[in-house]
Amino acid sequence: MNYLSVENISKSYGERILFQHISFGINAGQKIGFVAKNGTGKTSMLNILSGKEAPDEGNVVYRKNLTVAFLSQEPNLDPKLTIEETIFASKNPILKIISTYEKALQNSHDAELYQKAFDAMDANNAWDFETRYKQILFKLKLEDLSQKVGKLSGGQKKRLALANALLTQPDLLVMDEPTNHLDLEMIEWLEELFAKENFTLFMVTHDRYFLERVCNEIVELDEGKLYSYKGNYSYYLEKRDARIENEATETAKAKQLYKKELDWMRRQPKARTTKSKSRIDDFSDIKSRAHQRRNDHEVQLELNMERLGTKVVELHNISKSFDEKKLFQNFEHNFLRGERVGIIGKNGTGKSTFLNIVTGNMVPDSGKVVIGETVKFGYYTQKGIAIKPGQKVIDVVRDFGDYIPLKKGKQISAQQLLERFLFDRKKQYDFVDKLSGGERKRLYLCTVLIRNPNFLILDEPTNDLDIVTLNVLESFLLDFPGCLIVVSHDRYFMDKIVDHLFVFRGDGVIQDFPGNYSDFRTYEDSTPSEKPIPSESDSKTKNDWKDGNEKAKLSYNEQKEYKKLEKEIAKLEKDRETLQNKFATENWDGEEIDKQSQHLQKIMDAIDSKTERWFELSAKMEEG
Repeated sequence: MNYLSVENISKSYGERILFQHISFGINAGQKIGFVAKNGTGKTSMLNILSGKEAPDEGNVVYRKNLTVAFLSQEPNLDPKLTIEETIFASKNPILKIISTYEKALQNSHDAELYQKAFDAMDANNAWDFETRYKQILFKLKLEDLSQKVGKLSGGQKKRLALANALLTQPDLLVMDEPTNHLDLEMIEWLEELFAKENFTLFMVTHDRYFLERVCNEIVELDEGKLYSYKGNYSYYLEKRDARIENEATETAKAKQLYKKELDWMRRQPKARTTKSKSRIDDFSDIKSRAHQRRNDHEVQLELNMERLGTKVVELHNISKSFDEKKLFQNFEHNFLRGERVGIIGKNGTGKSTFLNIVTGNMVPDSGKVVIGETVKFGYYTQKGIAIKPGQKVIDVVRDFGDYIPLKKGKQISAQQLLERFLFDRKKQYDFVDKLSGGERKRLYLCTVLIRNPNFLILDEPTNDLDIVTLNVLESFLLDFPGCLIVVSHDRYFMDKIVDHLFVFRGDGVIQDFPGNYSDFRTYEDSTPSEKPIPSESDSKTKNDWKDGNEKAKLSYNEQKEYKKLEKEIAKLEKDRETLQNKFATENWDGEEIDKQSQHLQKIMDAIDSKTERWFELSAKMEEG
């Protein structure tokens, strides 16, 4: 079934042409990944498909009554609402169906109206809406439903917008970087959801494993032309390479023909027959094909960095906690020359703290860090770089260095480094405040690399980078001869770059795993889980909704307990947050700190206990 047709659309901004005369269709069941370089119109294409923006020319024709949901990179949410109120304030058609049903209940004398509303609830699986939205919010780590949107981080807002989009159950879901701000556990849950649910998707994402596992078609906008590949990301890479190789062959043939025709044109034949005029007209087309150039960049640098000694970085029994939260305890590791480590773990398990301790920006509670004399850190943090007002791109990099020394006495200048990371000479003299988020990330990378470090530490370097830039960065890192630590949720990137993993398990445990992320995932999948994971199956029947939100498979007392637990856990988490904030703001003496620390521990123990019981009741509801 054809959902929509894109007919000959074009889009420009000022003199910059994003795309011209593009046509394609989206059918039911397609899961399309849209691939293009940053700045070539990806976001505009998503806005046009979702109706947020109009093309300059052409049309987008939608099937009648098509429901489209759009997940943007920067969601626009009401800061005054709570998380739960945001769900109910959305334009979700299920909410209208529920409202109609509740009104029909109040007018039960109208049997026809009631039956119609009941059938609509049935047809749209509206009976379990409450359970469904709570499960999705829980999966996305948004457990405190009473928390105001204005107090959420950017990542939490993105996750809330994702929950709203999923709950809409749209015919077509258009998404801009859906995996940003999700940890690996959330990403894999989302992959499974898209695999088993009948979503039709059109999305932009830099997460290549997500493209691999979710998409059944890749559409690429390259050099102003649209190419479609009916397969996953691996299939796309294979066919794209074949296409580029074929284009290179055709360009080489065109160059040979161009030389021949150029020689003929220079001889300027005196007699201009119809045939020769036709040949002259064809000459400009041959010239255009012969001068075609791909704007692909490869980083091939033989860096001449300071050689690492036998002592690099040694971690001796380091431990770190914040209040009662134990991040890691008695961890030991000696880094060797050329070692390449990936770090994975849930948000909040201490990954960034660990990096700050390794680099000496933070001290451990116990243990010590010994750094070799020749070690020169290059630390790419999530905070980014502070830009001076009115600075141009080239000036930012030159503040940190003018060149990188290469082997054999050669060097690469700041300009050349920027070119390798996709800043052409014109772009280098743009003001930094004109750059997009992805371009600022690339610029920040260049400021780290121009200092010629021999121990690189990258904390989420792939966020906001397009696939082309990721390939450039990977090429650089594969040739990088020094030590490397990478924290990333990009599994494809990790598999390509690192040799082993530090897995942050929580509760103070760091596991050194001898392999890349795919090896780790295979190992984890082969290990029996300790607890059953609640499924997404229905946990509310039609009569449950009608009779007052009763829960299937639970006794009356268990139903009351389940509802009570949800409220108690939310209150305890709010109390925990309030008390944790007081540790930073109150001027307590040592005795009061001990007293409040004990109180905080009691709250955290109560949360753990009640959450475990909540899971038990949830699992019981979903049995059978």
